[in-house]
Amino acid sequence: MSAGRPTGLIADDEPLLRDSFERLLAKAWPELDVVARARNGREAIELFETHRPQVCFLDVQMPGKTGVEAAHHIGRRAHIVFVTAYDTYAVEAFRQGVLDYLVKPVEPPRLAEAVARLQERLRAAQPALNTEALLEQLAASLRTPSTAPLRWLRASVGQTVQLIPAEAIDYLRSDQKYTLVAWRDDAGKAREAVIRLPLKDVGAQLDASQFVQVHRSVVVNLNAIAHITRGANETADVHLKGRDEVLPVSRNYLHLFRQM
Repeated sequence: MSAGRPTGLIADDEPLLRDSFERLLAKAWPELDVVARARNGREAIELFETHRPQVCFLDVQMPGKTGVEAAHHIGRRAHIVFVTAYDTYAVEAFRQGVLDYLVKPVEPPRLAEAVARLQERLRAAQPALNTEALLEQLAASLRTPSTAPLRWLRASVGQTVQLIPAEAIDYLRSDQKYTLVAWRDDAGKAREAVIRLPLKDVGAQLDASQFVQVHRSVVVNLNAIAHITRGANETADVHLKGRDEVLPVSRNYLHLFRQM
């Protein structure tokens, strides 16, 4: 570490996302020395006490302890930027610019804005803004279930982590304790990935006006349906636009398509 250079900590439970963010940060703030990388909130606390970085980038939702709990421990000893995949956490403290946050996937222009504010605070030797009252406000918002639908799903695809926009998803199928996600990439190519959440948990967070359950193991995007064919015993099949898969509609869900 070079004398006088600012120091930072990055905490994210997804190693690939953590590495990707660090690369973006290196471009936006090449003078910053990242002295610690944490996999969860508890590790973030331990590494903060060891290295005492001036700036901490904390993922909001992490196992063990959340980023907010880690920030409570750090207090005003460091400047904090929260990183989240869900912009529903933009509580009043965020909107007023008191606490800073970044939404995944992090966009370079937005990161540059956050870095500029941090640099100015460090130059002016301003105290950190993460007071107990502001952090409690954020913690309370996390304890309250959000009514806003999920905008992104995070899935591992080979050696990368893919952030999948909800509107790009064609369907989801239960795969025991996991869920297979079928979506279209930016080029319109059909893709698949498995996420480590059961279908009932994922489906409950999606926009109910766009995604419907058609079988106990299948949730489909209504915008992805090409047509429905009726089968025997009050069942049906869903045919998708540009896909060969045919999804089953069980008797319990057939009423959803009686008007179609």
